[in-house]
Amino acid sequence: MFVIVLNQNNIVQDGQNNKLVYKFPNSIHFEKKYIAVTNISMFYSWFNITTLFNNNTFTYTFTVGALSTPITVTIPDGLYEISAINDYFQWTCIQNGTYYITSSGDYAYPAEFLINPTRYAIQINTFYLYTAATLPTGWTLPANFPGYPTTRQNCIISLPANINVIMGYPAGFTSTANVGGGYVPPTPTAASNYEAIDTTTNTISYISNTAPQVQPNNNVLFSISSINNPYAQPSSIIYSLNPSVASGQQINVTPPNYMWNKLIDGYYPEIRLTLLGTNLQPLTVFDPNMTILLAIKDEGESSNK
Repeated sequence: MFVIVLNQNNIVQDGQNNKLVYKFPNSIHFEKKYIAVTNISMFYSWFNITTLFNNNTFTYTFTVGALSTPITVTIPDGLYEISAINDYFQWTCIQNGTYYITSSGDYAYPAEFLINPTRYAIQINTFYLYTAATLPTGWTLPANFPGYPTTRQNCIISLPANINVIMGYPAGFTSTANVGGGYVPPTPTAASNYEAIDTTTNTISYISNTAPQVQPNNNVLFSISSINNPYAQPSSIIYSLNPSVASGQQINVTPPNYMWNKLIDGYYPEIRLTLLGTNLQPLTVFDPNMTILLAIKDEGESSNK
């Protein structure tokens, strides 16, 4: 048995850090050889929200006068938890002046996104916007405040296709405006987004109705160019990595048992490894700092795993 070491020196320089090529000094004849992943060291740095995934935008409405104009929140490519999405939403509100300053100096935003662990869901709370006559005593406005609504109503959150999957809501979900109050939520059904209203404050809460996929690529599939597994699709998959660390932290994995896969007999100048997402598409990895060990053994050769 011998070991091949793949690291950032083997990465194909296309900006995606998902293809590693090990070139042999000369073409190697593989006959009755088997290959397995024996160790992985890399950082959890593949993004869940990107322009490429088309899941990086949603809108909120802050009504001014009688005009309700959706404001687009465009999230930069990155690896986001729900709390980070909420933080970026608040940052966008600050840029647009669509918030209030409480008497204690805190910022009050028109909506928020929270994790509801009890329901395994994402909760969206939308708040009742103030008119000039109803702004609480001691509260002030930012210098770039766009203006009050003519009638009190809730901020409207709208989730287009793709980012709705992150949140666990149906594509095109739109919260209610609740113009003038008196909104009565619909009777919950298995297919609905459960809604509740605080009749004292007119805050409306929504609960996602499907499991949120905050990280759509929660597994990384290792694809080797020189094998053919007739029982797998695609036939080149030899390993699945499920990170058990927080985003940005280092993943260190040594499989307790090696999963040996037969190499196709023939002459090879190189071995090519591609990292795929759960959608079987090449996965863009932000941090190229990685080391992956592959072991190759003869058929019938014993191994310790």
